[in-house]
Amino acid sequence: MAELDQRPWAALPPSAAAVLRPELPAVAEEITSAISAGVSEYALPLEGRFGEGLRMGVERALQRFLDLSGRDDGGSDPVRQVYVDLGRGELRAGRPLDALLAAYRLGARVAWRSLAAAGERAGLEPRTLYLLAESIFAYIDELSAESVEGYAMEQAAAAGALQRRRRELALMLVSDPPADAAATGTAALAASWPLPGVVAAVYLEAGLGEAPTDPDRLATRLGEGTIATELAAGACALMPDPDAPGLRAQLEAAFRDGAAGLGPSLSWRDARISAARARAAFGLARSGALPGHSDRPIGLVIAADHPVALLLDADRPLARDIAVAALAPLAAETPASRERLIATLRAWLRHRGRTDAVATALHVHPQTVRYRMGRLRELYGDRLDDPDARFEIELALRSPDGGPG
Repeated sequence: MAELDQRPWAALPPSAAAVLRPELPAVAEEITSAISAGVSEYALPLEGRFGEGLRMGVERALQRFLDLSGRDDGGSDPVRQVYVDLGRGELRAGRPLDALLAAYRLGARVAWRSLAAAGERAGLEPRTLYLLAESIFAYIDELSAESVEGYAMEQAAAAGALQRRRRELALMLVSDPPADAAATGTAALAASWPLPGVVAAVYLEAGLGEAPTDPDRLATRLGEGTIATELAAGACALMPDPDAPGLRAQLEAAFRDGAAGLGPSLSWRDARISAARARAAFGLARSGALPGHSDRPIGLVIAADHPVALLLDADRPLARDIAVAALAPLAAETPASRERLIATLRAWLRHRGRTDAVATALHVHPQTVRYRMGRLRELYGDRLDDPDARFEIELALRSPDGGPG
């Protein structure tokens, strides 16, 4: 089977184009009427602007076809942009591309019927009429391809614009101070993102694990409805309905080999708070200040699981002052003794002074616990019986400057 010529119109004799050109106005009118009657998306009155535009488009397509007859210039045709733009226009008008392609196919049928009849009347040879048929349908394929290209280009542009508006909205929501509610609502409408009742922030930085820090890729990874923006040295995503069944497990699986902080579920008006806590939890885990996160990758760090650590981290100088004051009685101890006494004090507070439980936690004999507690009472005196003093000691031991153990 012979290979089909991609531009069969190049073989049409100039005499054929000369014979057919006077027929174009009548053919254009027939095609226009057929499209209006046969393609429901274009079933509009032909007297107004729509009709004028449709007729003009059909006439230009026919004229271009005859202008190409006898030419094989590789397709360097500036008119092709018209059909690219038609594809773009279909998306902007909210119509599926199928409607335009159906109009092209219908137009090709009508054009072939009318032009073939005109060619027969003019005495064109059968071989020329066969070539005319092949050329018309190959030409329609080319028009279709140009419009498909335009439709795809417009889809990409629309998707890019939507992603940009969603990044801008996410940035508005996590910024401090926040934008006012009216501006946020307008931005959400432009981004086609209905403001949810509750959101939770996910924060991560580049260089830890394989999770993407590009906002658009991150939003895609976290699922439909998630928006994201650049924040500090990383990216922050906002997830609607963060407490949906199974979502927490999905997040933990997604970041098992990566690193991310998850903020609390809050109203969208407080999204900046969720983002700040997600970022703070991530930072604490990365620095090794949280239990279970001293090794990398750190996985998913849930801010709600570490409220005291986040509170202390919010004012590090104050936390350091509390730690220095609360642990001052141990300052004169040797490093080894200080480490043992701090571990004992931490276990004693956690287990409410129950000697056996403290001994089990420290893997030592109960008598060792009694000895160490005797030393601690020498150093602290009555402060170990003062609730406020015990509270400050416990805060000190939970702070990043609370010493070893």
